[in-house]
Amino acid sequence: MRRLGQWLLLVLLGTLLLQLFFIGRVALMAWLDPRSTTVQRSEAWRLATAGDLHWRQEWRDYDQISDHLKRAVIAAEDDDFVNHEGVDWEAIDKAWQRNAKAEEAAAQRAAQNRPARPVRVFGGSTITQQVAKNLLLSGERTLPRKGQELVLAYALEHLLSKRRILEIYLNHVEWGEGVFGAEAAAQHYFRKGAGQLTAWEAARLAVMLPRPRYFEKQPRSAYLNSRTSTIVARMRSAELP
Repeated sequence: MRRLGQWLLLVLLGTLLLQLFFIGRVALMAWLDPRSTTVQRSEAWRLATAGDLHWRQEWRDYDQISDHLKRAVIAAEDDDFVNHEGVDWEAIDKAWQRNAKAEEAAAQRAAQNRPARPVRVFGGSTITQQVAKNLLLSGERTLPRKGQELVLAYALEHLLSKRRILEIYLNHVEWGEGVFGAEAAAQHYFRKGAGQLTAWEAARLAVMLPRPRYFEKQPRSAYLNSRTSTIVARMRSAELP
């Protein structure tokens, strides 16, 4: 019994030290631009082992990034970004419901011996949660990882401004294979800087975010075109920090 108590104490101490480490890194981001994220390092390793390490990324300050892109990303990814405290529980609940319906439909198709279709998974994550996951965590889908993501999302909201969170997100989010950040994406797809993007170009980039590598290879996707028009219309009401 005594050993069990010691073991639990060590686990609690390790958990506490890990949280302090994460919070310390988040606090530093108020002044220091993060050079890379966990997701980027993982992708760099994958490309390196495949012998195809091509990398595009160049930091741009908040004011150097087109407001069109900021509005497009908020409209597409997190339309309540400026108001929530890091987690949008209503969006998470809706995502759970949509995923449950998608899985139910897939099960029905399987029972009827009809061709299976890929089940699209909806995450319901806010921009803040995505920053927490990409910067410090792995991409695995487990409850402990999701719990850690929520803790870090609240830490980001309390230690950094909304403007800073969005700036970090736009400079590190993936926009294609080896393409990270707004400047790299603008140069890769439109041969211009992140500050010169038009509303339509910004919306198109925003629509790519859930599946950037897929849409990079499917530039004429009907969904990509129709969704871009939808986001352009929604950008008018997107509120910037």
